[in-house]
Amino acid sequence: MAEFVHVAGRVWVCVGDPDPEFVQAGVALVADERGSVLVDAGQSPSHAREIQAALAAAGLPAPRWLVYTHHHWDHVWGACAWPDVEIVGHATGAELLRAEAARPWSIPYLRAEVLRNRRLGPSFRARALAVDSWDELTVLPPTRVFTDELELPTGVVVRHVGGRHAPDSTVVVVPDSGVMLLGDSWYPPPAHLRTPEDAPDLALVARLLDDDIGWYVSSHSPPMTLAAARAAVAG
Repeated sequence: MAEFVHVAGRVWVCVGDPDPEFVQAGVALVADERGSVLVDAGQSPSHAREIQAALAAAGLPAPRWLVYTHHHWDHVWGACAWPDVEIVGHATGAELLRAEAARPWSIPYLRAEVLRNRRLGPSFRARALAVDSWDELTVLPPTRVFTDELELPTGVVVRHVGGRHAPDSTVVVVPDSGVMLLGDSWYPPPAHLRTPEDAPDLALVARLLDDDIGWYVSSHSPPMTLAAARAAVAG
């Protein structure tokens, strides 16, 4: 059952299902009465509805902005279930998502793609499990794009960092709360593109560490304090 837990200041996190078979990313909310910022959309319309119910149960304000940390399906396929939000994302991700939106997503299409490339199997099986109705799925590119950095009216900073996991990887910084939301930025490439040499990009994390940021939150990992993040980088 989806549930929001408080991290620090205005930042709340709803963790994803830890079972790797489901490939379910967590989402975060930066709460603000002027309009909250939702970071990532959920992996499907049904997951987005679970997140909406968790928002209501926690008494948190509805989002006005939805920020994509990157274009991968488990972060964006829930966007079509979020009404009245401005979707913010990196220009590279916007291009990639326009191509994704044109694909004929369905069980027959997933099956055909896996037969073409067996390495897609785990990801595409997870997509089949995630989507209740293909008729309700619409892949949405961002409606507001940026290239380097963007500050939203509520003081939330969106910053492109790139990396090997996705070219459009973006972190979200909430300075007044001392929180940085990392998305998947430091993870190795997706499984179907990964080689045995690929590993977590700890150098990227090291570049992001900041004495003014006390918490670091990744999409598929528990929140880490600055001290724990430094220890992880140091090995």
